[in-house]
Amino acid sequence: MTADLAALLLDPAEAAASAGRGTSAAVLLALYGWPDQPGLIFTERRADLRRHAGEISFPGGRQDPDDADLAATALREAEEEIALDPAAVELRGALPTVSTFVTNYRVHPFVGLVADPLELGLEPNPAEVETVLTVSLAQLREGYEIRRLTRRGLPIHTPTYELEGGQLIWGATARILGDFLERLG
Repeated sequence: MTADLAALLLDPAEAAASAGRGTSAAVLLALYGWPDQPGLIFTERRADLRRHAGEISFPGGRQDPDDADLAATALREAEEEIALDPAAVELRGALPTVSTFVTNYRVHPFVGLVADPLELGLEPNPAEVETVLTVSLAQLREGYEIRRLTRRGLPIHTPTYELEGGQLIWGATARILGDFLERLG
């Protein structure tokens, strides 16, 4: 069934080559339980961070000059943020690049299969991550809603995903998630 997943995604090299302005960053959609009871691993960022404070996001961050490519960035950041061993990730493909509006990032999403999160020994990096969240795709679909949010004093209508604890996935993470769920059907 993993071949079916790869067929729904973009080739990682092609996706990473997409042009655009802004700072290059990469995130990892760590997919567990595929195909029977699939879910994704998210982070809740610390509330005192300068950028994207308190937001729910995929593990990821800016590309470093030492990263071989953007897929390596996603894997490195997942290891730094939640102690996910890159060797425990089977990259299956990528999604189209998403831009952030306020911080001007070009986010390159990569999808990788991982074991059950309880077996992975995930630990949040206390400097960046408040907690590691695991959410089934069924829960994400149930929590979907277009909401009116106010950001920097301006109202926006945006896709959101509400989690069981009332936390909200929105912004670039919600756009990436929406594309992924649409591809899965």
